[in-house]
Amino acid sequence: MTPKRFRPKNYRRTLTYLAAGILIAAVTLYLALPILALIIRMSPDMFFDTLHNPEVISALWLSLFTTVISLAVVILVGTPFAYYHSRYSYPGKVIVDTLIDLPLVLPPAVAGVALLVLYGRVGLLGRYFNMLGISLAFTTLAVIMAQIFVASPFYLRQAKSLFEQLDPAYEQTARTLGASSLRTMTLVTLPMTAGGLVSGAVMTFGRALGEFGATIMFAGNLPGVTQTMPLAVYVGMESNVTVGLTISILLVIISFTIMIAVRLIQMREENRA
Repeated sequence: MTPKRFRPKNYRRTLTYLAAGILIAAVTLYLALPILALIIRMSPDMFFDTLHNPEVISALWLSLFTTVISLAVVILVGTPFAYYHSRYSYPGKVIVDTLIDLPLVLPPAVAGVALLVLYGRVGLLGRYFNMLGISLAFTTLAVIMAQIFVASPFYLRQAKSLFEQLDPAYEQTARTLGASSLRTMTLVTLPMTAGGLVSGAVMTFGRALGEFGATIMFAGNLPGVTQTMPLAVYVGMESNVTVGLTISILLVIISFTIMIAVRLIQMREENRA
């Protein structure tokens, strides 16, 4: 029997697979281990017992309440904005595009300071609201405003991209058949982009729910008024670790569910295409 000859190509391929496997495992473990450590830090009994803590319940409901309102505002205002922005050219459109993306790279604390400087009691606009007896900063409304500011780009970018990719011929055909602009958007444009819009809305919800920096700077950290779940985690890790860990695990569960929902929506859209 003649021994098999050494094949450099097979050797290099094996090394490539080995290196790829090590790299994938290293990145996956780096991202997964902190989450696993957080989950196994608490027993199930302790977790479910702490869920009844008034601090946890208050932060949970306030977060869900403000996030749902923020998402509704983003969808109602952002959808027509993204549509007209993608369909028409106008002076300064590049600047508008940049401003849409700016909150994505702007440190959240800076966003909070900017909102405070504008809408605070002595802010550029806030002083006039204050004269009318309207206070925006350090209120529940401030939480919603901060969430909208930092989370809206996720929906606006997605919606703008979807409307740009949609062939205008579909809308032109509907108008030729006598449909109004509103009816065309309702019956043609939105149904054809619904999957992507829902995906963007889900991501917006997750980002708003996890907002911390802008909220604490502009809305403060008042229990029952402005203390959302991320802020309650911050306080809990200093005063009541169990509460902090419980809310952290809740946020992980919600975030994981959001990402799974986005993946399922994307898979369904790919199967349709």
